[in-house]
Amino acid sequence: MPIGAQPPGRRGTVGEPYSALNLRLVLAAFGFVVCTLLAIWLFHMGWTVPGWLLLAWAAVAVVDMVVVQMRRRARKRAEGGQGHHSLFE
Repeated sequence: MPIGAQPPGRRGTVGEPYSALNLRLVLAAFGFVVCTLLAIWLFHMGWTVPGWLLLAWAAVAVVDMVVVQMRRRARKRAEGGQGHHSLFE
């Protein structure tokens, strides 16, 4: 699956993107931190199964952060490095 500025076949354009990449990156980072801290706390309390589930969600957040960062870089290359994007674009 090629990772470009935007997935093929989506309705968004460069001017109006399909996904708010910066917001997705912030939310994925927040999810990673929260899931990791809660998993550590659950392991400390002796609840291993919920701890492993939260660690799996933290791993999903890391994968999402990597994909979003690759799409942000592709968007920057497509725009020639000229665009400045707020949190919601």
